Amino acid sequence: MKQAREYPLFTITKKGARWVGEGHPWIYAEEILSKSEEPENGALCDAVSESGSWLGAGFYSRESKIGLRLVSRNFNDRFDAAFWRRRIQYAWDYRKTVLGTEDLGCCRVIFGEADGFPGLTVDRFSNLLSVQTLSVGMERIKDLVFPLIVEVLRADGQQIDGVFERNDVAIRGLEGLEQFKGWYPLPGETPPASPVTEICENGIYYQVDVENGQKTGFFLDQKYNRLAVAKLAKGRRVLDCFTHTGSFALNAAKGGAEHVTAVDISESAIRMAEENARRNGLEGRMDFLAADVFDLLPELKKGEYDFIILDPPAFTKSRKTVDRAEKGYKEINLRALRALPRGGYFATASCSHFMPSEKFVQMLRAAARDAGVELRQIEARQQAPDHPILWNVPETDYLKFYLFQVV
Repeated sequence: MKQAREYPLFTITKKGARWVGEGHPWIYAEEILSKSEEPENGALCDAVSESGSWLGAGFYSRESKIGLRLVSRNFNDRFDAAFWRRRIQYAWDYRKTVLGTEDLGCCRVIFGEADGFPGLTVDRFSNLLSVQTLSVGMERIKDLVFPLIVEVLRADGQQIDGVFERNDVAIRGLEGLEQFKGWYPLPGETPPASPVTEICENGIYYQVDVENGQKTGFFLDQKYNRLAVAKLAKGRRVLDCFTHTGSFALNAAKGGAEHVTAVDISESAIRMAEENARRNGLEGRMDFLAADVFDLLPELKKGEYDFIILDPPAFTKSRKTVDRAEKGYKEINLRALRALPRGGYFATASCSHFMPSEKFVQMLRAAARDAGVELRQIEARQQAPDHPILWNVPETDYLKFYLFQVV
């Protein structure tokens, strides 16, 4: 046992210690054997094994099933402003390396556990940061961390005018946190007049509303998958299903598609997609339809489109509903494959980490078999690298994206 520190001490079961030893940063509440004291909710605590070996330091959650979220395995760390600033700088330097300077204007700056900030998401949309805080520990220290993030970005010459909190998600309740959204008060600064800004991704311009848009305002994780679709779209008749604000459809049109139909069940999403098409001068080769994709696909004439894109919302958000979700994924993929001609192209995705890659692939094989076609794989892709995957944290690996030719 190393010398005592000022933090409350938690003793962890052998199972929990083994889990941590394998690299996972979560310690479940049921693996906590004892506490030297009852800490404040969100406080930093030390975790030790039954034999007294120090395992790490992390944030305590009194209400969550995840009792401790580790932030460090270095006994000498002290969690002051300098520590968090170094960690922010490390995350930003990583983005500059993997994205290049041209793609920093809209990117994920902090991706929770993958960047050592448990439960924190920070997305950059041009001059605005949109943040989501899902752990009580990060909520407790946000007044330290948020200004530091702005400081690091501004020191690199990035224009950041405001920070908007998108904490209007039910999952905060698991940590005993209330839902809310609004501007974070940066010390000595006045928030921007509007939560709406403009971004440019892959040469396409979008209006992003960080207050009312999906999740933090816009889905950034498919950035390079959209480019892959654009490469295949030239000269093709493309159907983009679950288009939301039109991102895949716009990339296909910009890539030279003969024509693109963008479909979503939400009429407001379709209106936003139409506006984005006008913003980019692409409306002449696109049309937009508010419809249920499950109903639309069986009505298509075979070969009406020779490229179909499926990017549905998560069909499952828990392990309990995976089997039902798998049936939904199979049905939608089966209907799309039946509508495509031989030689047509097919893009399909799942954004739920509860749907493991193996199960998603198994579903695709079954859908192709039932549709009477074979799939020639072009690419298997994942989320963009500003959403890094830690191999010892499966929860960071969530996006599956495949490109096929139907043969």
